[in-house]
Amino acid sequence: MHFLYPAFLFALLTLAIPVVIHLFNFRRYKKVYFSNVQFLKEVQEQQASRRNLKERLILAARLLALLFLVLAFARPYIPGKNQVNAGRQQVVSVFVDNSYSMQTLNREGSLLDQAKQKAKQIAAAYNINDRFQLLTQDFEGRHQRLLNRTEFNDAVDAVKISAQSRELKQILARQQSLLNMQQGASKAIYILSDFQQNLQGGPGNPDAGIPVNLVQLKAGTLPNVAVDSVWMLNATHRPGENERMVVRLRNYADKAAEKVPLKLLINGGQKAIGSFTVKARSAQTDTLSFSGLQGGWQRAVIQLQDNPVTFDNQFYFTFKVTGQLPVLLINGGTPNKYLSAVFAADAFFAPKQVPDGNVDYAGLNAYPIMVLSDIKSLSAGLAQALKTYAGKGGTVMVFLPAEADISSYRAFLQPLGAPYPQGLVAEAAKVSAINLQSQVFKSIFEASPQNPDLPVIKKYYNLTAGTRSGEYLMKLQNGNALWQGTTAGRGKVYTCAVPLNEDFSNLPVHALFVPVMLRIAMLSGHDQPLFYTAGNNQPIETVPMQATEKQLVKLVKGNQTIIPDVKQQEGSTMLYLPRQLAETGIYELKKQDSTAAVLAFNDNRSESDLSYLTASQLEKLFPKNSTLLNGDKLNAESITGPANSGLQLWKLCIILALIFLAVETLLIRFYKTHQKSVSQPADIS
Repeated sequence: MHFLYPAFLFALLTLAIPVVIHLFNFRRYKKVYFSNVQFLKEVQEQQASRRNLKERLILAARLLALLFLVLAFARPYIPGKNQVNAGRQQVVSVFVDNSYSMQTLNREGSLLDQAKQKAKQIAAAYNINDRFQLLTQDFEGRHQRLLNRTEFNDAVDAVKISAQSRELKQILARQQSLLNMQQGASKAIYILSDFQQNLQGGPGNPDAGIPVNLVQLKAGTLPNVAVDSVWMLNATHRPGENERMVVRLRNYADKAAEKVPLKLLINGGQKAIGSFTVKARSAQTDTLSFSGLQGGWQRAVIQLQDNPVTFDNQFYFTFKVTGQLPVLLINGGTPNKYLSAVFAADAFFAPKQVPDGNVDYAGLNAYPIMVLSDIKSLSAGLAQALKTYAGKGGTVMVFLPAEADISSYRAFLQPLGAPYPQGLVAEAAKVSAINLQSQVFKSIFEASPQNPDLPVIKKYYNLTAGTRSGEYLMKLQNGNALWQGTTAGRGKVYTCAVPLNEDFSNLPVHALFVPVMLRIAMLSGHDQPLFYTAGNNQPIETVPMQATEKQLVKLVKGNQTIIPDVKQQEGSTMLYLPRQLAETGIYELKKQDSTAAVLAFNDNRSESDLSYLTASQLEKLFPKNSTLLNGDKLNAESITGPANSGLQLWKLCIILALIFLAVETLLIRFYKTHQKSVSQPADIS
């Protein structure tokens, strides 16, 4: 048997007090006059014997009651299988899940409030000299230190809902990193969470020497529908143009959601409404149409009416309506007249001609599309800049020159997985088919053309098949592609096997040339994403801008201002957001007083699935050295039992102390020492 507070055993010295009282109990006796001294002596001997026995029994009861009372305060226990030395200081790490799903209500309030209450209850079950770590989804630096009980309770009170959602292995690794620094201390880990089924990744490799206690807080099963994502069907947005947007709704409940109301607000005005039915545990996409947008940044929000779960009822996104689309035309020294004529036909396009030797590589990201024509040989610098540009979402259109340096074009196109020229084929051919399934041709024709007039080819470059996914726009009779589009990173590369020269084909003057070129330009662009996820640590690529000490780049939402870290990387501006950006909504990216961009942030939609892991599933996640505690029945015994890994005896000591106090009371009240009557012999006289 061991003692949690062995120093309190010094109180056993108090056992001398009842003994001293017993030894020096000078009791006054009452004088009794009796006729026969012989009979009086017999009665006195009988009463003294009974009184001595009673006093000894009372003394023993008092000593035992006082003994067990002292032992109760010393906290005796029998060590368990882990043999934890409870006399050492204990270090306890408590993780409080403060993700969005912890806003769910049960009969005791929100799960977060319940988790905070249980965290304080855990701290109260330990010794006042023990130390505690509080960890939340935010992984804040101030939580990487040990606190006393008072500091811990204050830190728990300050915990608020967070947009972060960590993996179990990240949480355990963070807890163990601090505990492993505490040499010689007893250690324990507690994880208070609802344990949603969408927890990503496994628990990693928990330290076998640190017990892990899982406290699952349960809420009732609630239906929930949320906007999972949105995307625009128009790559380029023009003022007053009809826009179409796809909304994906997801139902996380086990029954169908009937007629969920939805409305789209842009710049505070309602643009579309709808009512949708989504099957159980499934997603559904619907298209919303609207028009009448003015130029500039559009601040949009989709609102659902879905109770009782409301934290994901709004979905924010932004996009920009541009008055003009810049186009960069890179030539071999002389502007191509056909390209100039194409983009001069519509005032929406703003073409800029530049020779291949005078390209500003740093400013390429300002152009959604670039067209290369009549360049005999591509320099290594231009080729590398174009690869980076396409990888980030730009569109590159390549028209091979009349006298091409095939090796330089192969060095540029082959790494992108795009078709590259092998050699010139000096024989006539005819375009046999156009790809009507391609996005390029979907809006060109009102109806599928029958026996269309297709371009005629006099000579062309033989293109190899691309190694990456793509689609042909036009195909020759021999099956070779004349005009091929290839996906390269986030962008597109369109390769044409003929130059824009009537000596090679009639493509530059054909009726299809202008609509195809304009359609590709309209589909081009590498605009910023419509939305981002709050709490995500990934950097954000935005419009080119420079930050200085006097001209800081900042994100502004109402009275909230956040200053990100700005870095230039391969001609792009990257924003590294601090942890303070955890609130969803629409932020303006400003430099001084000018708005460079408008960004939208939404919470992590993985929190919308309110399905939870069962006890058996949790046991599989933590097969060893873990204990699953019932959050509804958490008490000091269930906490300190796993913490000390032993049998606690203090309650038994208190019970025994009370029993012996009761025995003392009974002895004093009911144990009689005097005789009720004295028998005397008959007087003989």
